[in-house]
Amino acid sequence: MGFDYIHDPLAIERRSFEMIRELTDLSRFSTEQHQVAMRLVHTCGDPAIVEQIQFCGNAVQAGLAALDARAPLLCDVEMVRHGLTRRYLDSEAHCFLHADGVPERARATGETRTMAALDAWRPLLAGSIVLIGNAPTALFRLLEMLQAGAEKPALIIAMPVGFVGAAESKDALIDVAAALDLNAITLRGRAGGSALTVSALNALARQRQGELY
Repeated sequence: MGFDYIHDPLAIERRSFEMIRELTDLSRFSTEQHQVAMRLVHTCGDPAIVEQIQFCGNAVQAGLAALDARAPLLCDVEMVRHGLTRRYLDSEAHCFLHADGVPERARATGETRTMAALDAWRPLLAGSIVLIGNAPTALFRLLEMLQAGAEKPALIIAMPVGFVGAAESKDALIDVAAALDLNAITLRGRAGGSALTVSALNALARQRQGELY
C-alpha cells in the first residue's frame, strides 16, 4: 500500500514555510526578524510560539555581522554545538562542559557543570555569539558575569527549558539586555530547548547566505 506524500526535500521546506506564513501572525516583527521567527515555528510545529519570542536590541543585524566576522560560538551543551548547520558557518563552535577541571570545579563549588564551564568563556566572550539551549543556571551565570564587567558578546541566543529557573532566567536576560544594551533573542516562559536555540542561529546563518523564505 502506497502513501501520497511529498518526496522532494526542497518542496517540503518551501511548502512548510508557505503554511507558516499563512498560519502565523508575524506583524509585530521586522522583515529581518521574520526568518528567525518562522524557523522557530518550523522547529516546534506551533505557530502560537511567536507570542513568546523576544528580540532585544539589534539582535538580527548584530548576529549577521558577528557571523561575517567569524565570531566564536559559545554553546552551553554539546547538543547545541552538534545541531549547528556547519555548511552555513565559518565560525568555530565551543562547548567546555567536558573540559579538564570543569566537573571537579562544579563538585567543589556545588554548582552545575554548565555554570562552572562558563569560566572558560571569558577569553572568547567579546564579540561572540552565545547559545544557551538547556541550562537556566548557565544563563544566570552569564548575566552575573556581564553585570560584573565581563566583555559583551555580539549576540545572546538563550532559550533554556524547564520548570526551575527557565522562565525567570529569560526574564532576567530581557531586563539585563535593556540595562546593558545587549543584543539577544529569547523565548519567554518555560518552553525552549537546544533545538530552538540552534534553529534561531541557523536561521541567521541561512539569511546571511541569502536563503530566505
